[in-house]
Amino acid sequence: MRRGSRHQKGFTLIELMIVVVIIGILTAIALPLYEKQVQESRRTSAKTTLLDIASKEEKFYATNNAYTSSLANLGYASVSTTCTGGASTCLEVPSANEAFYAVSVVLNNGGTGFTADAVPENAQKNDDCGTFEINDQGAQSVTGTATDCW
Repeated sequence: MRRGSRHQKGFTLIELMIVVVIIGILTAIALPLYEKQVQESRRTSAKTTLLDIASKEEKFYATNNAYTSSLANLGYASVSTTCTGGASTCLEVPSANEAFYAVSVVLNNGGTGFTADAVPENAQKNDDCGTFEINDQGAQSVTGTATDCW
């Protein structure tokens, strides 16, 4: 062992603070991007459900010569009766744990047409993309402040 040499162990406070600042910057960038991706995947799930409902409505119409506002008639098992917007039944998307969209069907034009919509709820309410709708003509519309969401 040499005389006068000091062997340093551990980190200095400056080195530790630099690491904390770097982690903070990475977190500030990564978390909003992650949240955006999660919201986008939830929108995709809701849109897929609406397109599936529209397809099942057309199949129901071909068989019964009428549309239905009951999602149970379309083969959906987990249907809630506490809906908004005048719908008789609605579906929570996704159905496991926490729902992020309430999907419902409303008949219009005396039952010769329908409008299915996905209304954001819970954590998805923070998404600026709003509500997605599809009708019996296949027309899709969005009510929200952001563009190119759906």
